[in-house]
Amino acid sequence: MADRFPPCRSLLFVPGDRPDRCDKAMVAGADAVCVDLEDAVGPAAKAGARDSVAAFLAKWQEPAAIGAAPGHGRRPPVIVRVNDPGSEAGARDAASLTGGPRPDAFMIPKVAAAGEIVTAQQLLGEDVPLFPIIETAAGLENAVQIGAASPAVAALMFGGFDLSAELGAEPEWEPLLYARSRVVHAAALSGLDTIDMPSRDFRDVTRLRVEAEKARRLGFAGKVAIHPAQIPVIHEVFTPSAEEVEEARRIVEADRAAGGGAVSLDGRMVDRPVVEAAKRVLERAGQRP
Repeated sequence: MADRFPPCRSLLFVPGDRPDRCDKAMVAGADAVCVDLEDAVGPAAKAGARDSVAAFLAKWQEPAAIGAAPGHGRRPPVIVRVNDPGSEAGARDAASLTGGPRPDAFMIPKVAAAGEIVTAQQLLGEDVPLFPIIETAAGLENAVQIGAASPAVAALMFGGFDLSAELGAEPEWEPLLYARSRVVHAAALSGLDTIDMPSRDFRDVTRLRVEAEKARRLGFAGKVAIHPAQIPVIHEVFTPSAEEVEEARRIVEADRAAGGGAVSLDGRMVDRPVVEAAKRVLERAGQRP
């Protein structure tokens, strides 16, 4: 099921109670758009936000709206971050969003255990991809089980701000390195991508680039954006360069010519781990390995 959802280098967040921003997000060039009903919307505004999001989803299924999106009339996938499915607010989110046009996926906050994925499916539907956020100490401890909880899990999100608050740590790279590594490890065991937390100051492009490059080297497939201005940098970092793609293509072709056995290329040994890494580069570049 999760295979239906395309890889995301960038995932642009937008508040669900700001329909004007939701429409702008759809044409900002992000790989996916996440409309937020949780933290970005205060308790008094949630009812109105649900109505706005339902209208937004209906609008962006119309041909005229889709034609306005970049990418030859293909709108970006829409994810809705709901409130905790076990809460009253989460139940109201589900009632509002499962009776009419539905998003392409749901994002589930503060997932602490695998059973919460089952609860989310029962509430939101068995046939929709889910993006669990690992942002609690319990969720970090159970990340492997959460990633393997259901074929509906499309990727694991790293929620560093809430997690750092619970741990009593600073939301910086070094204090959260272990947590990031653990989530990447958990995702890899289930063949999932991992998407990194946003960079908090959207005006600091230098910091964004540094964070994104570190995340990519650690194994993340993409990063959350909180402003359209962040998208070009994120795409640049998480898109393989032409040189990387060419090198990966040569490795895969050499492996194919050798029939899967070890082979030397440019004086270095090409074995199975090298080939698999090259295939991932080609997949990230949108090419068939």
